[in-house]
Amino acid sequence: MSILLQALVFFLISLSTALVVGIPVVLASPGQWERLKNLIFGSAAAWSVLVILIGVFSSFVR
Repeated sequence: MSILLQALVFFLISLSTALVVGIPVVLASPGQWERLKNLIFGSAAAWSVLVILIGVFSSFVR
């Protein structure tokens, strides 16, 4: 169970880094927002799910 929690935290950190770098780039590029907004919203939803999953799994790991 501990390895699963560590993997989830790794994916959360990776996704957070990608979003912190990617969102300003997409917003600064002309015409990219319309093309990539579904990807950004999906990534934000995945980030939210990861935060909730980490909270649930951390209550089981001691």
